[in-house]
Amino acid sequence: GTSLTEPLETLLALREEGLIRHLGVSNVTAAEFEQAREIAPIACVQNLYNLARRDDDPLVDACAEAGIAYVPFFPVGGFQPITAERLDAVAARHGATVPQVALAWLLARSPNILLIPGTGSPAHLEENVAAGALKLSEEDLAELG
Repeated sequence: GTSLTEPLETLLALREEGLIRHLGVSNVTAAEFEQAREIAPIACVQNLYNLARRDDDPLVDACAEAGIAYVPFFPVGGFQPITAERLDAVAARHGATVPQVALAWLLARSPNILLIPGTGSPAHLEENVAAGALKLSEEDLAELG
């Protein structure tokens, strides 16, 4: 992949000048994340992560251990049929929507996960906010896998 050294050193210089406060990285592998941390303090990682795409599980945990925020993009996208069936069942038990369950799962996954879900209308905003109050049980989490 592309080296992160030059862009991060440039951003670090801007930070030292007071022009930016925090640095984040996106679309990084675990190795690139570690490389970035050797160059500059990283406040946030933004990668593809959701119920159906969990390749970043170890990176979510590494970020949590380091006190670094993890922002998943496409937090409710790309579900496989078996996952969708499980989501439907959990949503029905809670009187919630499937996207609410998907967002609640992310919030339950790790305390360092911060969500920025897409919101297309006031009703959609209310649905997304309500996901924050949805508490999934251990049984729900086990069912979702």
